[in-house]
Amino acid sequence: MGEPLVDDAARLAAFDAFAADVRAELASTKARMDELAAAGKVKTATYRQLFAARITLKEIDARLAERGL
Repeated sequence: MGEPLVDDAARLAAFDAFAADVRAELASTKARMDELAAAGKVKTATYRQLFAARITLKEIDARLAERGL
């Protein structure tokens, strides 16, 4: 029929898990960028892809933080 109902606690837990995943990926992305920068590889395609991903992850993190997550 419709989508299964999820209680508020399960929804909050899912959002908390999502927020934790975003923050872990952001930290991992930053660490990888730091490694590339230390190796002088800031002009590589990989670095630029990570840079774009970092911007997106930072925006998602900021929106989550605005909502207390």
